[in-house]
Amino acid sequence: MADVNRGSRPLSPHLTVYRPQLTSMTSIFVRLTGNALLIAALMIVWWFVAAAAGPDAFATADGFLRSWFGDLVFFLSTWAVWYHMFGGIRHLIWDSGHMLDVEKSETAGLIMIIASVMMTIFTIVVT
Repeated sequence: MADVNRGSRPLSPHLTVYRPQLTSMTSIFVRLTGNALLIAALMIVWWFVAAAAGPDAFATADGFLRSWFGDLVFFLSTWAVWYHMFGGIRHLIWDSGHMLDVEKSETAGLIMIIASVMMTIFTIVVT
C-alpha cells in the first residue's frame, strides 16, 4: 500500500516551489501564440464577411481593423507567426532526437526568441 503519510511535502510542484525554465516557458508560448493566431484569423474572416455583407458592415470592420488596436493585434500577430514557426522547427528538431540536452535546448529557445523578434522587425520594415 502507498505511504499516505508524506508529511508537509506538496503532492505536486506548485507555483511557489517550481521555478519555470526557459524551455518550458517557450513551449507554453508556442501554444499561446497558436491560439492567439486563431483569434487574429477570425478577425480577418470577419473583415471578409463584412466586405461581402455590404458597405456599412465593411466600414465597421475596416474601421476596427485599421484602428490602433487592430494595428497592435496585427503587429503582435506578425510576431506570433514567426515565433510559432520557429517553435515548430525547434520541436521538429527535438522529434528527430537532436538538441535534447538542457544547454542546447536553452540555446535553441534563445535563438527562437531572438529570431522571431528580428524577423518581425524585418517583416514590418519591408512591408
